[in-house]
Amino acid sequence: MAVHICAVVLLVVILVILLRGGHLRLRPALAAVAFGFFLASAGAAPAITAVFTAVANAVHGITF
Repeated sequence: MAVHICAVVLLVVILVILLRGGHLRLRPALAAVAFGFFLASAGAAPAITAVFTAVANAVHGITF
């Protein structure tokens, strides 16, 4: 659950930076948010969650 919250916060920060920097307009940003919202309730949501969990576990396992 903590990985999901961190990912959401990171994506919100990136979205705000892109909006404030003028690289992304409001309407496309809202469309992307709506797409993500509906994708989360779609049948592909468990597979997408599994991919992000696997990536988070792989990054966590890397030691420097």
